[in-house]
Formats: sequence, C-alpha cells, structure tokens
Amino acid sequence: MGKIYKNFYPQIHDLFNLWQAFIKASKGRRSHPSIAAFEYDLEPELIQLRDELRDESYQPGGYRSFTVHEPKRRKISAAPFRDRVVHHALMNVIGPMLERKFIHDSYANQIGKGTHKALDRCTYLMRRYAYVLPCDVKQFFPSIDHEILKSVLSKTIQDASAMKLVEKIAASGEGILNDEYDMTYFTGDDPSTGSGQGLFAANRPRGLPIGNLTSQFWANVYLNELDQFVKQKLKVRAYIRYVDDFVLFSNDKRELHEWRSAIIDFLASLRLTIHEESAHARPTWKGITFLGFIVFPEHRRLKPSKGYAFGRRWRHLYFMRQAGTMTPEKLKVHAVAWANHAQYGDTWNLRRKILNSVNS
Repeated sequence: MGKIYKNFYPQIHDLFNLWQAFIKASKGRRSHPSIAAFEYDLEPELIQLRDELRDESYQPGGYRSFTVHEPKRRKISAAPFRDRVVHHALMNVIGPMLERKFIHDSYANQIGKGTHKALDRCTYLMRRYAYVLPCDVKQFFPSIDHEILKSVLSKTIQDASAMKLVEKIAASGEGILNDEYDMTYFTGDDPSTGSGQGLFAANRPRGLPIGNLTSQFWANVYLNELDQFVKQKLKVRAYIRYVDDFVLFSNDKRELHEWRSAIIDFLASLRLTIHEESAHARPTWKGITFLGFIVFPEHRRLKPSKGYAFGRRWRHLYFMRQAGTMTPEKLKVHAVAWANHAQYGDTWNLRRKILNSVNS
C-alpha cells in the first residue's frame, strides 16, 4: 500500500507557495494583459487568494474555450489566470505525492520524461521483441469520470480540505467537453429505465478541460490505474504509456491477444474504451504509429500528416514574416522547434525540403 498524506492543506495556501505558483503560471507570458494586471497588484492578489483558500471560500471562474486543428482537432479550455495560480499551488504540493506512484515507463507531464524519451524507449523495445500491441483510449479527456477520479486521488490524499479544493477544480470543468463525448454505456448501465445504479453512473459528471495543469496531471493519475494493472496483474514486462497512447510488447502473439482482452475489461471499470479496430498485435518489423512517428526497430519516420501539417503552417508563418507581422527571430524559433522535434526520426531530406520550400 502506498503512503497516505494528511494535514498538508496549509502548505497549499502558504504565501511563498502561492508566489512560486505565480512564477510558474506566468512563465513566458508576463506581457499578457491579464497576467500583467495580476502582477501589478501581486501582493494583494496573492493575499486575497491565500485568504480565500484558507477559509475555503475560493471558487474557480469560468473557462474560455477555443478549437485547435493541429496536430488534430481538439477543444482547448483556458482558466482565468488567478485560477491557474491556484492550480500550480495545488500541484506544487500534491504532484510529488502522486508522482511517486507512477511506473518508470509512464512518460507524460513529468520532469525528465516526455515524447522523445518515450520514442527512444519504444525503439529499444521494438528491437527486443517480436510482436507489439499499440492501443489508445477513445475520447480520453471527455470520458474521465469525476467520481472515479476522486476515488483514485483519495487513496493518497486524505486531507479533507485539499480534496474539497480538488473537487471544486474538477467541478469547474464539468460539461465543457460534453460536445466532444459520444455516450458510451457499460455493463450494468441501463439507459432504458430511470432507476438503477448503472444509469446513475452513466450520468455522473465527466470530462477534464484540456489545457489545465491539473487536468494533465490527473489524467496521468487516472491511467496509472491501468499501468498498475498491466504491471502487477498481467505481469507485462515491456510496456510504455504516454497520456492515452500505450504499447505492449511480447514474443508471443497469443499473449498479446489475451492482454488486449483483459485491458478492455479493466478499462471498462474506469468507464473508458480503446479504439479496438486499430489495437491489434503485429510483428515489430512492420512498425507502429506512436506519438507522431512511425517507429520501426531500426529507424523512424515522421508520420506523413505531421509533415504536411507543418508544411502548411510554415508557409503561413513565412508569409507573416514577409508581411511584417512576424519578426525574423520569431520565425527562426518556429523553424528550430519543429526541426528539433522532427530530427527524432530519419527526416533530414524532409526537413530540408519543407524549410526550403518557401524559397522555391
């Protein structure tokens, strides 16, 4: 049984912790009007937050939502800046407590991890196993059940005031992703009647806003339940997860099929499903699509749609530079950032072709 944490709520509303939270929340964005206004009255703003948190009168504000289409269509929801300060203050304290329970091969939203480490680990395992099973959760963030999430968090966090704050933040995002969720019923749900525990479960609050620091971390906590099941119950030795994408490896194809069935059944207990049509065991030499790359045992290629998407964006950025609405320095930042990511595949010719395309 993991360690249980109690009576730490004063650490969250401590003024020094709130100041550190402000620094993190404002990093790289201090010229933004809402952040600049908060900083202008920084001391009274932080004292006000401390007092609201201390007497538990704090209430989150409303979200501002917008849609992005690259790398795929997603609804992003931004909380007011003062709420983002609270999110950081909370995670400064509870983040390390929860992170201690994560497995080594969980790679999202953790210092020293990330997509490139996950890709390297995937390549390492592709070279050592004959078969691979790639899976991803369907509509993950919109599907996260608030009651299950609170139950999982409370296994570690047994400070009543801290859990009240968690519940307020989770409730503030209720319904934001309802239009992104296709209703799914599980064993025990009965949509044809107005009674029964199953129907009650089906209608519980769900969804975490994409864009919140808390959402990113709590999503990891939610699927840590899967990680522990895979490692402790199924005894899978070779397994990687990055947010809702996960991969299993074995030298026995039949074993992967058995694990797939067990995982589908387990995820139902979290009210989650996978894309079953794409979750099939295959020889590692055929490669898999993972985190925007096609990964083979001896090389990687950038997923074609990623190259096309950046090509379109690069031309748009270049025309902005030509029109004088973007500085050369800013254009260079975009080019270097994409090239640094793309270089994790065998993409020398692709990078040269795309970055030089605006001059042709």
